[in-house]
Amino acid sequence: MRQNPARRTALLDAAIEVLAGEGSRGLTLRAVDKEAGVPPGTASNYFANRAELLGQVMRRTRERLTPDPSEVAATMKAAPSRELVTTLMVQLVERMRRERSTHLAMLELRLEATRRPELHEELARFSVAELDANVGFHFAAGLPGDRTAVVLLYLAMLGLIIDDLTVPELLAPHRLDVLIDAMVTRLLPES
Repeated sequence: MRQNPARRTALLDAAIEVLAGEGSRGLTLRAVDKEAGVPPGTASNYFANRAELLGQVMRRTRERLTPDPSEVAATMKAAPSRELVTTLMVQLVERMRRERSTHLAMLELRLEATRRPELHEELARFSVAELDANVGFHFAAGLPGDRTAVVLLYLAMLGLIIDDLTVPELLAPHRLDVLIDAMVTRLLPES
C-alpha cells in the first residue's frame, strides 16, 4: 500500500464527495479515482478494498467535522450560559452547512453500517466516544444542564441538522437561530 499522506487524504476527500453525491452504492475505487482526478487504479494502491476505504472515510469525516480549536476558544471566552450554548449550536449548524458533503457522507456511512457489522462496530465506538466527548466538553465548560439534557440536545440538534441538509424546505419557514434558542431554553435549566 502507498504511503503518501497527502494523496491518501485527497482520495478520502474524493470518496466523501462520491458518497455525498452518489450514495453508498456509487462508492467504488474507480469512482474515487475519477472524483480525485487521478489515474485509474490509484485508489486501489491506497486501500486494499472497499471495506478498508469505508473505515478510513469514517475517520476522515470526523476530522473534517471537528471545529477549529481557535474558533471554539474565541467563543468560549463568554461566560457559561444558555446563550453560550445557543451560540455553540448555531455555530455547529453553520459548520455542518460548510461541510455539507462531509455530513451527508457520514449519513451514508451510518446507513451502510446497518449492513456491515465491521463498519457498525467502528461507527458505534466512534459515536459513543463523540457523545461522551460532547458531554465532557459541556461539563468542563460549566454549561448548564445535566447529562440527560445534553444528550437530548445532541439528539435534537442531529435531527435539525439532518433536516436542514436534506430537506431544507421543511425548516425554511423558520429561523434556525430562533428554533435553536427555543430548543436550548426548553432543554437546559437556568444556570
